[in-house]
Amino acid sequence: MSQTSPASPLLIANLISQLAFGLLAMTICIPSMQEWGAIFGASQASVQLTFSGYVLTYGCLQLVYGPLSDRWGRKRLLMVGLVLSFTGSLLAALAPTLPLLTAARVLQGAGAAAGMVIGRALVQDLFHGPGRTRVMAWIGMAMGLCPPAATILGGQLHVGLGWQANFFVMAGLAVLLFIAAWRGLPAHQPPAGVQPHWLGAMLSSYARLAQEPGFRLYVVVLCMTTATFYTFLGGAPLVLGSYGVGPAHVGYYIMCIPLAYIVGNFATSRLVHRLGDRRMLVAGQAFTLGGVMLLIGLGLAGLNTPLAFALPLVFMGIGHGLLVPPALAGTVGVLPALAGSAAAVAGVTQQLTGALGGYAVGLVPHHGAVNLGWLMLAFTLGATAAMALLLRGQRGHAAPSR
Repeated sequence: MSQTSPASPLLIANLISQLAFGLLAMTICIPSMQEWGAIFGASQASVQLTFSGYVLTYGCLQLVYGPLSDRWGRKRLLMVGLVLSFTGSLLAALAPTLPLLTAARVLQGAGAAAGMVIGRALVQDLFHGPGRTRVMAWIGMAMGLCPPAATILGGQLHVGLGWQANFFVMAGLAVLLFIAAWRGLPAHQPPAGVQPHWLGAMLSSYARLAQEPGFRLYVVVLCMTTATFYTFLGGAPLVLGSYGVGPAHVGYYIMCIPLAYIVGNFATSRLVHRLGDRRMLVAGQAFTLGGVMLLIGLGLAGLNTPLAFALPLVFMGIGHGLLVPPALAGTVGVLPALAGSAAAVAGVTQQLTGALGGYAVGLVPHHGAVNLGWLMLAFTLGATAAMALLLRGQRGHAAPSR
């Protein structure tokens, strides 16, 4: 499938919406999570499972949808995923207990995974050269805007209509996207040369990647960075709640970090040709580490206010925007022939460690920002250690050529 004529704005908007759906579903109910413990009479650790369960299936199922869409067609699998997401969203809205809500979120995440991986594949199918780069840039901007927009909307819906309204909205959006996929996306014809034993070939590719130290270290950097951000997402409503910030206003503080991430991405696009990937990685990690340590320092100093929580993490958002693009490029550049498999592995492991970070939030109390800061610092230090090993290995490989 190829796109030889200029793509219509509707097609681009359709693709961006399919990709953004999963992140919207992940974050729209975050403001409600600070009250679910009281509503359902459950511990905060149990509440965090609703987030971690979603992230787990959202990540793992991407490994399945990718090769299946190669074999059976993109559009068909995308529509199946939207049906699953609709069902999960509706069941979540009607859930009378927290375990049933968690199960519904797991189903919702399993369906939403289709939009992320198949949407990216469709961009590769439909666009080429500068057109593909432009669309990917728009997608990156949309991904950065999703968390703040979703949390603001989710908080307002929670206050005005109840927490269930967020899931009814996602169910309705799943229906609209199903229609948009059915009517607006071209059919994908799998290539005639698809291997019959596709699962064995896929596993062989993953095993080959696992033998590359550079690939493993790039993945650890990405995973620890993602876990830091998901720990923030899972814990921010609890910390802000301890400062008296309710669901209606949580999103306004959370939005600082994703917006800073967009700024970091923009800076990377302008500076990477001059500074190179290595320096961008180091600068990004320095910003991230500085922001998290400033958060902890302000908390230990007794400055417990919403702004003292959110503003230091602007540095973290910028840092992630500086380091994530070169780290992603590194994962697919170690073995270019296996770039697709590398992207799938990186995506899944990012979501798995993100789920771990989201769950860890519920294991400690959050009457201020310090405990959350320590958790974020632990993951950040893990990324720092992996990056140090990665850069040392790169220097070792470069030495003989001098």
